[in-house]
Amino acid sequence: MQTAAPCGTIWVFTRRSAMNRDNGDDIDRRRALDIVPVSRETEARLGVYVHLLRKWQRVKNLVAPSTLGEVWMRHVADSAQLIGLAPAARTWVDLGSGAGFPGLVIAIELAGRPDSTVHLIESDQGKCAFLREVIRATQAPAIVHAGRIEAVVPALSAVDAVTARALAPLPRLLKYAEILLMRGAVGVFPKGRTVDAELTEPSAMRKFRLDLIPSRTDPHGRIVRVHAAPH
Repeated sequence: MQTAAPCGTIWVFTRRSAMNRDNGDDIDRRRALDIVPVSRETEARLGVYVHLLRKWQRVKNLVAPSTLGEVWMRHVADSAQLIGLAPAARTWVDLGSGAGFPGLVIAIELAGRPDSTVHLIESDQGKCAFLREVIRATQAPAIVHAGRIEAVVPALSAVDAVTARALAPLPRLLKYAEILLMRGAVGVFPKGRTVDAELTEPSAMRKFRLDLIPSRTDPHGRIVRVHAAPH
C-alpha cells in the first residue's frame, strides 16, 4: 500500500520547480530593466503583458517557446531600447506586429504621453485578438489593424516612426515602409548578425540614409535607423 510520503515528495518537487522558475523570471526581469530602465508604472504594465503572453502561449504560438525563459531580455528589453532611437516620435507604425514586439512595448512606454499612438499591423486574426487583449489590460495607446501591410500602410498619415522586428530582410522592409519614410518618418529596424548581407542591394538603398547602431541587448545585433536621403 502506497504511503503519503511519495505524494509529499512530488508536491515539494513541484513547488521547488515553480520557485526556481519564478526566481529565473525575476533574474531575467532585473537584467532586462538594468539595461533598459523604465518607470514603475511602465514596468507594471509590461508585467501584465508578459503574464498574458505566457497565458496565451499555451494555446497560440506567439513567440518561439525556447525564448520564454528569457522573455524580458529577448523580447521586452530588445523592443524597449528602440524608443530611444526616435525619442521625439509620438506616432509609430509596427509592421507585422505578431505578438506585439516591438510595437506594443513601445506603446506601453508611451502610455501617458499626450497624442501618442502606435499602429499595430497584423494579418493573423488570433494574434490580433491577443494584441487587443493586452491593449485593454494595459491601457496602451495602440490601435490594431487586422490586414496586410500593403493595404494598411497607404491609409496612415502623420507617422513619426516605423518599425518591424523579425519580419523580413531589410530591402523588403524598406519597400513596405517607403511611403512613410518618404513622408518624413524615421525607420527603426532591429537586426541580427546577418545584417551586412542585407545591405547588398544598392538599388533598394539609394533612396535612404542608413545608420547602424549596436544593440544594447544582443552583442551581435545592430539596429538600422533609416531616413529618407536628401534630394
